[in-house]
Amino acid sequence: MWNARTVAVILPTYNEAGSIADCIRGFEALGIVDDIVVVNNNAHPDTSPEVATTSAREVFEATQGYGAAIRRGVAETRHADLVCVCEPDGTFDPGDILKLLPFTADVDVVLGSRTVQTFILSGANMGWFLRWGNWAVAKLTEVLFNTVYLSDVGCTFRVLSRSAVDRLEPHFESNESAFGYEMMLLTAQYRIPLVQVPVKYRPRVGESSVTGDRRKTVELGLSMIALCLRHRFRP
Repeated sequence: MWNARTVAVILPTYNEAGSIADCIRGFEALGIVDDIVVVNNNAHPDTSPEVATTSAREVFEATQGYGAAIRRGVAETRHADLVCVCEPDGTFDPGDILKLLPFTADVDVVLGSRTVQTFILSGANMGWFLRWGNWAVAKLTEVLFNTVYLSDVGCTFRVLSRSAVDRLEPHFESNESAFGYEMMLLTAQYRIPLVQVPVKYRPRVGESSVTGDRRKTVELGLSMIALCLRHRFRP
């Protein structure tokens, strides 16, 4: 628990068999997480045996896509006062949840940011193209929605209050990679109090299905810009 509030962690997994157990143990070691839910999204067959060595519970989501996995995780954690989303690919330090949680005393959504140079560790996949691309779309979002300072639209490490989750969930639409950004847009659109906090960004264990490919990265960036414009200007 954190300040008398229960904490659940959602870990979507597809190709993280080599890192997921270490990620889970990192959260376990903190002593504040009440429930760790691994959403197996048609993951590598070695994933389940790795999860079985930990205290996490594993659920299976047949619909492919990052968004589908998170939406299933949200449905599985309705009991928690605070819901953390994190990718178990080794890029995030579970201990950084201790940076995010203190802000939940003041805001309902605390987003991580990977674009602060100080916290980009050697070997992390955050070259100039990804770093400035995320920053540019973040600034577009900041201006169009007249919201708080934003510096990253692709960071998936975040903590949400129960009231924020309940407010946002009925409006979720995406099942794909841009889901995390959709959540950010909805938060800004519905004026839910939020803040963005720098977190460490480390080298990934294994290869990403999106950011490891420049073409897919560009396509995702363009889809995010289109999503931003749709949310801002649709009736």
